[in-house]
Amino acid sequence: MAALRFRMKHKTRISQFVALVSVCAASAFASPAVRADYAVLRSGARLHITGYEHVGDHVVLTVQGGSVEIAADELVSVEPEDQFAAIVAKPSDSTAPFGDLIHAAAQKHGVDEKLITRVVAEESNFNPKAVSRKRAQGLMQLLPTTAAKYSVGNVFDPAQNIDGGTHYLKDLLAKYSGDVKLALAAYNAGPDMVTRYGGVPPFPETQKYVRAITEKLSRDSATPTLAAITLKN
Repeated sequence: MAALRFRMKHKTRISQFVALVSVCAASAFASPAVRADYAVLRSGARLHITGYEHVGDHVVLTVQGGSVEIAADELVSVEPEDQFAAIVAKPSDSTAPFGDLIHAAAQKHGVDEKLITRVVAEESNFNPKAVSRKRAQGLMQLLPTTAAKYSVGNVFDPAQNIDGGTHYLKDLLAKYSGDVKLALAAYNAGPDMVTRYGGVPPFPETQKYVRAITEKLSRDSATPTLAAITLKN
């Protein structure tokens, strides 16, 4: 993080970097969605970027509202944003693809059906064959280690994938005392990142993910099965 210098019309102190990135992320939520890549930094941070350029021993990353200059060895990789094509219909207010499997997993593990549905929609767009560059696979985008932990023998089998992903969600909800936002942040970025930042990490990808799901759950809040979910501010 010490190598980062945020350049807009004037240079800003390094200690203000995270706050500035958070402001950019917040403004992005209010703007139309734009296709972007992710710059993966050695610190573990992932920045939404629209371009980058090597300048000597530094790399200038173009982000919304300005640019970020980092030492070249701080940039691990630049990854395109994952987008999966839907191969089944998206959910209506009353039905969802794989609804019977989601209902069965919800009953088995005590996790709200609509939360599972929204996670599946955000993770894979209901595509059971989806595979990300991080090797996350299937409807709930399970990493190989997570699939093994929850005894998912075939990640591309919808029933096994939904059951394993729901079990993982259940454990995350228990870990964070029912805090849906923290559980979702951990599902997306990993529990270690939630611990490191003491809450939802300041990664635009994770913040967008958490907000997208919780806002949809809020709109669904009139449904009796969501009565027990408290979305914390």
